[in-house]
Amino acid sequence: MTIFEQDLRHLRRCVELAKEALSEGDMAFGSVLVSAEGKVLAEDRNRIHTCEPTWHPEIALARWAAENLNETERARATLYTSGEHCPMCSAAHAWAGLGRIVFASSAGQFAAWCEQWGLPASPVNALGINDIAPDIPVAGPVPELAEQIRELHRQYFGIEN
Repeated sequence: MTIFEQDLRHLRRCVELAKEALSEGDMAFGSVLVSAEGKVLAEDRNRIHTCEPTWHPEIALARWAAENLNETERARATLYTSGEHCPMCSAAHAWAGLGRIVFASSAGQFAAWCEQWGLPASPVNALGINDIAPDIPVAGPVPELAEQIRELHRQYFGIEN
């Protein structure tokens, strides 16, 4: 799927939110929910240490959408995120009936970086969104932004250059 200039603008905001998360001691993930008309509806960042372990921005925004948007609005909305949804967030996105997902870095990239850095395996398999929710349109990764995300994760895990 094609990445447009509007997509890049929202993805850059996701990177800023990921930096914010990192500066607060959380993993570097950030997400933005945007209406079909291009209006930012809500945004969030990872809060797995400052709130609770399942506070991923993608699931927080799926919850927000389920509470604040009607079915049509949810289906037409786009969720932008610094990193491709984990299985938990992919399921929440699908159950909430949200539309397109655009991500800066993929789940496969994150898993490969962690393996390269010798980090322990994740408690869940690194699956792509469409492995969990096959009907959701997705776009990503975006190479130049994925490199920025890689650097933020490297910092989070304290990996030397």
